[in-house]
Amino acid sequence: MQIPAIEVHDVTVSYNRKPALWGIDFAVPEGKLVGIIGPNGAGKSTMIKAMMDLNKLDSGYIKLFGKDIQDVRDRVAYVPQRGSVDWDFPASVLDVVLMGRYGKKGLFKRIQKSDKEMALACLEKVNMLPYINRQISQLSGGQQQRVFIARSLAQEADLYFMDEPFAGIDATTEKTIFDLLLKMRAEGKTILVVHHDLQSAYLYFDWIILLNTQLIASGPKEEIFVPEYLQKTYGGKIDLLTKVGEMLGELQVPPREK
Repeated sequence: MQIPAIEVHDVTVSYNRKPALWGIDFAVPEGKLVGIIGPNGAGKSTMIKAMMDLNKLDSGYIKLFGKDIQDVRDRVAYVPQRGSVDWDFPASVLDVVLMGRYGKKGLFKRIQKSDKEMALACLEKVNMLPYINRQISQLSGGQQQRVFIARSLAQEADLYFMDEPFAGIDATTEKTIFDLLLKMRAEGKTILVVHHDLQSAYLYFDWIILLNTQLIASGPKEEIFVPEYLQKTYGGKIDLLTKVGEMLGELQVPPREK
């Protein structure tokens, strides 16, 4: 039996004694493009930070490729929320992407020509090659996001965690990035993305995790993206669920059989 890329068992995380995640259990096979979906405050970013060992667990454990993250950190890349980054840091676009190479090389190894070539190739994938000498602080929000995705690509990881990479970007950029993620999945990469838009979630992700402090459901999108689970996730918000119902009808998503 293949070891899952991600295994989360009985995970609880609290802030000031209030649970942000409660008794979470799920596993994700390798080679999936995964969306973590849920309302604001549902614990989506907390879940990714817990996987990255940035949040202390009150209970449970998380395994990546069957191991603790300390043992596989070089196989994991992380794109944080744009709002959590200090964009005044004096670095060019190329410098930021080259930072992704240190995980493979070690912090005190010199950057080689091959590393620069890799960084340029990653910037080309996100259509940011013309901006290599621009200061990161001078870019728009969407451009900054693409640079951070390029940095994660430069890490040559097997597992990617992306915390709201589509926040504040236009539809064209979103499609460019999703197309890139689909190519990465085709190469066997596992990508886990915190995402808000339900319509693009159904179109692009093949595995869905519905979260609202507790796990509502996790699995292939055809099994999970159904009105019953969405209602549990979003607490019966009528406007949203009406739109979702219409959208599922348009996409001809079958209702879940009892």
